[in-house]
Amino acid sequence: MPTSEEIKEKIENGLPDSEVEVLAVRNDGMHFKAIVKSREFEGKPLIEQHRMVYNALGEAFKKGLHSLSIEIKE
Repeated sequence: MPTSEEIKEKIENGLPDSEVEVLAVRNDGMHFKAIVKSREFEGKPLIEQHRMVYNALGEAFKKGLHSLSIEIKE
């Protein structure tokens, strides 16, 4: 299962100019909240911004990440 630090690194690698904070929502290692700020989000609808974050995570969901709440900050 990915850790909050691994999730943070994946998002930062996928969105290089981003500022990311990842919090564990539960102590089960499967539920997290990511707060993401990126210039790449400018002018894009919220659904596209979320897709960008999920795309940056790639295989993380296959490795046990069950739930990720995303808060976008522009």
